[in-house]
Amino acid sequence: MTKRDLVVRIARQTNLKQSDVMDVVQLTLDTITEELAAGRSIEFRNFGVFEVMRRKERVGRNPNEPTTEVRIPERAVVKFKPGKEMRKLVMQINPQELK
Repeated sequence: MTKRDLVVRIARQTNLKQSDVMDVVQLTLDTITEELAAGRSIEFRNFGVFEVMRRKERVGRNPNEPTTEVRIPERAVVKFKPGKEMRKLVMQINPQELK
């Protein structure tokens, strides 16, 4: 699903104009991004939690040159932990049906 697909679906369900729905969706995504960029977590009940985590410095290897070690610096990453409702629904999916 793309952002456009989401906007069309919400517009149909709410009878709102797609341009209005797109504005709200974009503002929502922008706000989530701003909060995460500031290092703050975002929690949506029954959906999940987005957290900014610190990934420690580590040593990696170039697959084309396995003997060469590459230093991967410490960095911030976004972690998503699904909520109870989402986890329950996703657990019902048959893994054989996925791509």
